[in-house]
Amino acid sequence: MTVAIAPGFPNSRWPPRLQFPAADAWFRESLLYFSTMALTLNEIVPWGRSYEEYQQMYALTDIELEQRNMGCAEDHAAFNAGLTQRGGQVISVDPLYAFTELQIRDRIAATYDTILLQLQHSQADYVWEAIASVADLGRVRMAAMTQFLADYEAGKQAGRYRPGSLPALPFENDYFDLALVSHFLWLYSDHLSCEFHQQSLRELLRVAREVRLFPLLTLDCQLSPHLSAVTAQLLRDGFTVSRQRVDYEFQRGGNEMLVVRAA
Repeated sequence: MTVAIAPGFPNSRWPPRLQFPAADAWFRESLLYFSTMALTLNEIVPWGRSYEEYQQMYALTDIELEQRNMGCAEDHAAFNAGLTQRGGQVISVDPLYAFTELQIRDRIAATYDTILLQLQHSQADYVWEAIASVADLGRVRMAAMTQFLADYEAGKQAGRYRPGSLPALPFENDYFDLALVSHFLWLYSDHLSCEFHQQSLRELLRVAREVRLFPLLTLDCQLSPHLSAVTAQLLRDGFTVSRQRVDYEFQRGGNEMLVVRAA
């Protein structure tokens, strides 16, 4: 991808100005909405998480929230909107952001009731404490998606929402202090290869000094089968890798993040 950005990260130049070529194979792996060359709305399952959930999932401190942050595979989450409202600096990257606010809003309306109905049949996979019920979950998710939608068009104009996907990100080396990957890597291990995970981690660590991934589980609430091999390769490559427990658990057993830093 062609990238045109100024060095450094001053507020006056945030976010950087990037140029995306028209057909640069954003979607390198055949899966879900990270597909080969075209994202269609009927591949998207809208389900946004709140700013507060992001704080808990990644154990984010006030100092970390003041850093240069990237949310990767962030879809309909309210983290960008919430952090921007608090004066933070963040860019979110997802193929979803090729669509307009109206298109995304319509897709949310078309799928929301179906998602809640499916959750009624899989309640045993979740911990109903902070979120008390399926109905409560629906309210939390809709509030987050509404906040995202209210911020989306302005955020796109400001360059805070960028269409793009792993394993190729359109940023310079070490451009971010912290990259957050939510509910993508590990979760879809049945469909995304170990090689894809390794390529994605290498790319994330190219553009960010630290990477945090949550959760470490697959869709069936099992530890990802790729975790050991990917961790071993990262250690061989000289990175520091740790599994850290966090004060957040909704998917049953999903209360750990992987933290990877340059040694």
